[in-house]
Amino acid sequence: MADQPLNPRGAATYRRILDVATQEFAEHGIAGARVERIVTAARTNKAQLYAYFGNKEGLFDAIFFGSLERIVNIVPIDATDLADWAVRLYDEYLRRPDLIRLAAWVRLERRPAGRLVEEHQRLDDRKLRAIAEAQAAGLVRKGDPFDVMAMVIAMSMAWSPVSNVYAATAEEPPEVHERRRALLHESVRRAVAAD
Repeated sequence: MADQPLNPRGAATYRRILDVATQEFAEHGIAGARVERIVTAARTNKAQLYAYFGNKEGLFDAIFFGSLERIVNIVPIDATDLADWAVRLYDEYLRRPDLIRLAAWVRLERRPAGRLVEEHQRLDDRKLRAIAEAQAAGLVRKGDPFDVMAMVIAMSMAWSPVSNVYAATAEEPPEVHERRRALLHESVRRAVAAD
């Protein structure tokens, strides 16, 4: 990222750019997003956007890595109860479907195989340590902590905007979400239970 704004007006513009661009990238992907649409909707200009983010790729990176940090901070792992973590992830995908769509675009347009992010960009060390500690305590089944984490995350995304079966929305009846939460909780609990 280039320059961060130093005054309240600049900070407001910076925030508008991020908010508008998040929706633009979530809807159109990296290649399909248009800087012109972003600056128009954010009530700014290209020069300001480029001053803050360098280019369109830099803007996407700021948004994408911000979304990863948000998930880590808003939905912290509790490896002693991975089933509850999966349900909280499900709820976050309902609140912010744009964040999971950004990850899907990274997978489609940047990293079709392997880990979603480069080694130096990973934010899962704490999660993996927590899972390894829960395994050592006999609370979680044996296996590579990364694989356990990946499986739980995949289960939590069963009804997310990137599901190839059904994408849930927050507007669906509460009882539908409660039914899914119960199924997800029980399924993850059984899948990760120690042998």
